[in-house]
This record gives sequence, C-alpha cells and structure tokens, in this order.
Amino acid sequence: MRIVWPWQRSDGTLCWIRTATLGLLLLPGARFAYQVAAGDFGTFPLSGMVYWSGVWATVVLLLALAVTPSAKIFGWPAIMDVRRMAGVTVLIYTLVHALIFFAFRSWDPSLIIKETVPRWSPIVALLSTVGLIVLGGTSFDAAVRSMGVKGWQWLHNTVYLTAALAIGHVLLVRGVYPEQFALTGIFLWLIIWRALNRRRLGTDLKALALLTLGSSLLTALLEAGWYWSRRGFDVPGTLRNNFSLDALEIGIPPAWQVIAFGTMFVLGAIGSKVLRSERFAGLYRSQA
Repeated sequence: MRIVWPWQRSDGTLCWIRTATLGLLLLPGARFAYQVAAGDFGTFPLSGMVYWSGVWATVVLLLALAVTPSAKIFGWPAIMDVRRMAGVTVLIYTLVHALIFFAFRSWDPSLIIKETVPRWSPIVALLSTVGLIVLGGTSFDAAVRSMGVKGWQWLHNTVYLTAALAIGHVLLVRGVYPEQFALTGIFLWLIIWRALNRRRLGTDLKALALLTLGSSLLTALLEAGWYWSRRGFDVPGTLRNNFSLDALEIGIPPAWQVIAFGTMFVLGAIGSKVLRSERFAGLYRSQA
C-alpha cells in the first residue's frame, strides 16, 4: 500500500496548495514550540501554554471553516482539497491543548474533576473535543463508504455546533482577553456567511460589506458587554477604545481585526468579479 503524504496529490505528485496549507497550519505549532523553548510563558509556563494552545487550536478551526467561503468568493474550488487536512490539524492542536491542561493539573484526576464539574468552560470544552474526535475519526474515505454519503455529510455538518462549543469555551475561560472577542467575531462572520450563501448572496459585494460591518459591530458590543459583566467597565468607554489611538499601544482592537478579516473577502469578491468581467477577458485576449 502506497502512502500519500499530506503535501501530495492522490497520484503521489507534489501539490503546491496542499504544501502551502500544511506550512500555514504548522506555523502556530512551530511558533508555540519556539515560545516554550525561549521561556516566553514566564515563571509558570503551563498556565500560558494552556491559554495559547487553546487560542491557536481555535484559530486553526476558524481557518478550516474559512475554506468554503474562500473557494466560493475567490472562485478557487481547488482549495476545497485542503479542508480535510485543516480539520485533522484542528484535532491535533486540540488534543495538545487538552494534554497541557491535564499537565497543569499535575495529571491528578480528582483535581481535574473538581475543576471541571462546577464550571461551564471545561464542560463545553469536553463536548467540543469529543465532537472533534468523532469528526476526525470519520474524516477518511473508508468512513464515507461505511456511513454513506448522506450520513457522513450529516455527521460532518455538526462541525458548526462543535465550533460553537469551542467558541463558547474561549468566551467562558477565566479572565477577559482580546482574543476571545476577535475569534468570536470571526466565527459569527463565517456562520452568517453560510446563511447568506444559502440565499445565493455568498459572493454579493453589498452583502459581504454589510456582513463585515455587522460582525465588527457585534464584536465591539460583545467586548463592551463582557468587560462590563466581568469587570464592571463602562460600556461607552470600552466602545470608545475602538476609535482611540492609545488603544493601539496594547494591540489592534478585536472589532478592527474582524473588519480586516471580512475586508479580505470583500476585496477577493471584487477581484474575482473583475477577472470574470468581459472587459478584462477582452483585454487579456488582445494582449495575448
């Protein structure tokens, strides 16, 4: 039996899309390993490692969900070939995150149960992890043949529920961090886009622009509400931080990160429309 490596096509030849995607998916892991080796997580590294391993696992999950809109909006169906690779990578990162969490609790089952039962965040994380394990375990062609195409598709459509649970886990962790809101806002964009796509508005420029602005606004409101509920911060003051240059000294506000994410797809839709236009096609033929 011949092994087909992740960077190869089924015939064994090199696929540049799969190779580039593999490099992109491995980049968070490489950065994380470097930070561990460099001691960037401080005196108590496991605490920071738990948080950031979870963040990166969620980032890769959102990248996996972004494959379909990328194929539709950019007019790039070949990228669908990397969706399975991205899904398996999500599972690997999630399991690493879980192992670090257990290590932080000294592998003590009683301590792990004591921390898990009274809190929603670990429970939601457990449900999300189980969902990812099921999806990862059935991501191979043999599972498709065994379950049938319809059954397999139904099961793998639960990825949206699994992703929602993962985002819920991110929001429910102790403390308040900008990454929580940026990841949630991007998830909202990806889910609402799918609703628009079912209405044949997935590549509509106006719909994409409104989706981007709306998701950014929801992100800003979520951030303000979360800071108010957990730390008692003034809601108008938190919202104003999105337009304050002083806030840039800390980092790019989550709402603006969501705008940047959505703008990439708006620009992609514009570019795709231009490339398909008759004027561009005529110009290309005349120059050829």
